[in-house]
Amino acid sequence: MDRFQAMTTFVTVVETGGFASAARKLDVSPSVVSRVVTELEERLGVRLLTRTTRVVRLTDAGSAYFENCRRILGEVDEAELSATGTHSSPRGTLSVTAPMLFGKYYITSIVLDYLTRYPDTDVQCTFLDRVVNMVDEGIDVAVRIGELPSSSLQAIGVGKVRRVLCASPEYLERYGEPQRPEDLANHVSILSSGISPSPEWRLYEGDRPLVVRLQPRLTTTTNDSAIIAAAAGFGITRLLSYQVAHHLRDGTLRIVLPDFEPPALPIHVVHREGRHVIQKVRAFLDLAIETLRADTSLN
Repeated sequence: MDRFQAMTTFVTVVETGGFASAARKLDVSPSVVSRVVTELEERLGVRLLTRTTRVVRLTDAGSAYFENCRRILGEVDEAELSATGTHSSPRGTLSVTAPMLFGKYYITSIVLDYLTRYPDTDVQCTFLDRVVNMVDEGIDVAVRIGELPSSSLQAIGVGKVRRVLCASPEYLERYGEPQRPEDLANHVSILSSGISPSPEWRLYEGDRPLVVRLQPRLTTTTNDSAIIAAAAGFGITRLLSYQVAHHLRDGTLRIVLPDFEPPALPIHVVHREGRHVIQKVRAFLDLAIETLRADTSLN
């Protein structure tokens, strides 16, 4: 068995999510892909993938092997590019993930800049309001908002965001502006379940947490719709500061109870490459880190 072929086949199965999709990308039959992976598992003496009728998933051993294979294959690509004199120009497909509105407001423009600078690259963006598993879904770079769990991923801090309560000037003029958290009981609340999955808002008075129980008139799964409802004067909502930054600038929303906000949340750019970052990832990291750290709405 050719080890590089086997590693490439295995990595493609993981990144594309299945044997049939890997076969299409590699231009071989699914039976060839299945045979190569089976022979690889037999040679290693471990099960790398758990197969079901719908999906394949990495085992613990498979996850570690996938990361090593991906790093080795990336270094081989880098060596070949260097030998042919094209090392200075990133190439290949880069996969990026971020929360939906963060991707819309910040990452899309960085991606366009990256694609313009490096014409031999392509980018696949996955903007979702959930934590995407970078290994299972073949992601190169991710933006994470919030405290990070301990992992083998590499994380670079690029800024912070606040959890802010806000409402339109029209709403506050009509119903008055709350002065303390307990005043929120007399106001209409709009709950974005992506930001606050439970019907409550946790605020702080100094170091002391205050939990405000809600009876929201509107509960929505999308931050966009919560913003629209608040800007229309329907009530008070809580979102992340970057999500409403331009509404605050143009005056369609105003922050309320700023003295009771919880601590700010960190923003990290995360990747899986360790010390040996391949060129296409390094170029995007450098651009994203510089751009995000320079943005005053994130710092």
